[in-house]
Amino acid sequence: MTTRALLPLVFFALAGCDPNRTIPERNAYVPQTVAPLECVPNLDGKIEATELRTAFGVPVRYLVNPAGTRRPVDLAGVTDAAGRRVWQLSTDYADDQVATLTASTLEGKWYRASFPDGQFVAALDLAGSIEGVYSNDGSTLFLLGYASAQEAPMVGKTLVVYTSPIATFRFPLEAGQQWISASEVRNATVRGLPYAGRDTYQQRVDATGTLELPDVAFTQALRVRTTLSIEPAVGVPLIRRQVGFVFECFGEVARAVSVDNEMADDFTQTSELRRLGF
Repeated sequence: MTTRALLPLVFFALAGCDPNRTIPERNAYVPQTVAPLECVPNLDGKIEATELRTAFGVPVRYLVNPAGTRRPVDLAGVTDAAGRRVWQLSTDYADDQVATLTASTLEGKWYRASFPDGQFVAALDLAGSIEGVYSNDGSTLFLLGYASAQEAPMVGKTLVVYTSPIATFRFPLEAGQQWISASEVRNATVRGLPYAGRDTYQQRVDATGTLELPDVAFTQALRVRTTLSIEPAVGVPLIRRQVGFVFECFGEVARAVSVDNEMADDFTQTSELRRLGF
């Protein structure tokens, strides 16, 4: 059969298709709607109250040194070629562990009735065994007291309600701020024993710069120094220093805690080093 003879067959085959067949039009692809972030850092060197909102139920992971160990730390930082302060806390330690902390409401807490003005709870220790109770009036973040996570833990119940709330942050948080908050502790219980005393928090925001961590870097981080003086009615007074690094929308992204009764602001050995990471 010649090629010329095949052409009619091809024609008739095509003619057999329905010339009125309608090809459906497809809708254009619609991407999934992405909700805007509730907080976006603007890197203006200060933190407003709206940039430090509590995120309930959101786990935050910190790299931490094992309990009972020490970590070397440089809290003074260095000045780079551009004249900017840089803190290098990026060393990757093989024995680092991960602590996961989550803020929550007071709903269901055994100590809820003791803190009628409490708005949220966050762990004070890495084990989550002691919880701080906080409130935020838009200008100040207050610590109202603290309690054991369980009402009857093996080490004994803790319940401390400050007679005057402690101002932990004053907004806007920016370099140059300093303040002192003190409160009496009365009719309290610490590890199952009666307790009374006075706590004094001296705090200052004294620098801003770039903070280098193992998994992430933060520009325009604020360094916040806290000196806590504990004066029990019975017992020896105690001083504890803490240096925290706070960033817009993220809150505290790193913290170094001194050994007890440390005298140097820029201590070089820390009993606890927590850094945001994986």
